[in-house]
Amino acid sequence: MIVDSVKKGLLSGLSTTWSLGKVIFPVTLIVTVLQYTPVLPYIINLIAPLMNLIGLPGDAAIPLVLGNFLNLYAAIAGILALDLTVKEVFIIAMMLSFSHNLLIESGVAMKTGVKLWVILTVRIGLALLSAVVINLVWQGGSEMAQGTAIGEAAEINGTGAILLHGVIQAFSGIGQLAVIVIPLMLAVQIMKDLKWLEAFSKALAPFMKVLGMKPNASMPFVTGLTLGLAYGAGVMIQAAKEDNVSKKDMTIAFIFLVACHAVVEDTLIFIPLGIPVLPLLLIRLLTAIVLTMVVAYIWNRTDRVQRKEAVYEQ
Repeated sequence: MIVDSVKKGLLSGLSTTWSLGKVIFPVTLIVTVLQYTPVLPYIINLIAPLMNLIGLPGDAAIPLVLGNFLNLYAAIAGILALDLTVKEVFIIAMMLSFSHNLLIESGVAMKTGVKLWVILTVRIGLALLSAVVINLVWQGGSEMAQGTAIGEAAEINGTGAILLHGVIQAFSGIGQLAVIVIPLMLAVQIMKDLKWLEAFSKALAPFMKVLGMKPNASMPFVTGLTLGLAYGAGVMIQAAKEDNVSKKDMTIAFIFLVACHAVVEDTLIFIPLGIPVLPLLLIRLLTAIVLTMVVAYIWNRTDRVQRKEAVYEQ
């Protein structure tokens, strides 16, 4: 049985890597190349005047654009190149915790059947709302933030060299994905065949019910919470196909996960900046729980009303 599980897990991992790679490769290539064109600076200059509305200086647009177009590591490099206070860095970190790597993570999320407008509305909306609230509520954090300087990227000249760099970065992204996704899918398949996932789902059933989801959504939920949307999407896609996770439960799970995912990595990487990371984690977690419960309640209530109306019409 283990041999069959390994074969199925490897095939599933390769299939998922191929599926997600078709999203990651072009997005990474395009965004990497755009860094060496006037496009990204233009977008940054366009956004800069809006920064004051959320308590940030104009050049804070740099890490926000880098974080949303690329990832948190690019954003942190941008933060460390600026003179920012602890409060300003905390606002940026909070915004990027909700909204980062939008192109790739939104692309792989759509593979599970979740609507793009849902993903973008929740992520961008929470990012802007959190910035406004923190700016109005927190009166401290005026001291300068600290961090370890990151060396500048090597200068690349010439169209051919830039394209080659973009291709290398794109393949590197797929490679990093494969290193995580294939062993993960293999482990999931073995745990399925050994009935461990069934026991795990039952243990999580009370919490899933509180959030308005069925127990069979527990595995994609926990995977996204710990590994993130991009890496966890493989398990989510497989769960949606094989475990009969409903579109409703998958959407509710993603509403939680777009607000709070990859909680370990996304929290720890901000420690070198000298900001309070525990509030960062707690705000994300509490926001995700409250938002998910509200959406699930409204959705379930609407379904009940529609069912009653259908019965009356009959």
